[in-house]
Amino acid sequence: MSDNFWTDQEFTKEDYTQKKLPKGDYENCRFVDCLFSQGYLDNQNFVECTFEGCDLTNTNIANTTFNEVTFMDCKMVGVQFETCSQLLLSLHFMGCNLSVASFHGMDLPRIIFDGCKLHQTDFSEAHLKQAGFSGCDLENALFENTNLEQADFTSAINFNIDPSINQLKKTRFSESGLIGLLKKYDIVVT
Repeated sequence: MSDNFWTDQEFTKEDYTQKKLPKGDYENCRFVDCLFSQGYLDNQNFVECTFEGCDLTNTNIANTTFNEVTFMDCKMVGVQFETCSQLLLSLHFMGCNLSVASFHGMDLPRIIFDGCKLHQTDFSEAHLKQAGFSGCDLENALFENTNLEQADFTSAINFNIDPSINQLKKTRFSESGLIGLLKKYDIVVT
């Protein structure tokens, strides 16, 4: 991708809103409490990297490769994930705020969202077979023509999924979560 290559490095409390992260390949690097908000992470290559406590609100990630990348406790409001490279894409989110983010039309089987805030997040036309939404808040998240086969919503809350316009074969829900499949009927369950 470029001549710049960083491996086993830690970047702590860096502000990349004023100066851009140098373009290049980052392997097994940690980004801790870094600020990327409204900035540019486009055309980068991250392999086995971790972002912890970073602010990536509205960050441009166009054509960036995320291979085995974990985001922990990051603010990622408004990030348009469908613009990143789909090649070798592997993401894991733990405790992140991904509100108003978009995964529209993406192929993300087995993706894990653990304890994330996913308010108004767009999952329309995405392939999320075997995805996990453990402890996630999915208030006003958009599921339309989404493949959710074998996905796990057993501990997710506030979701509204219309079974008539999504693929739900063997999708797991808790008994209390079933109301999230019936919201379009405006019925009262007591």
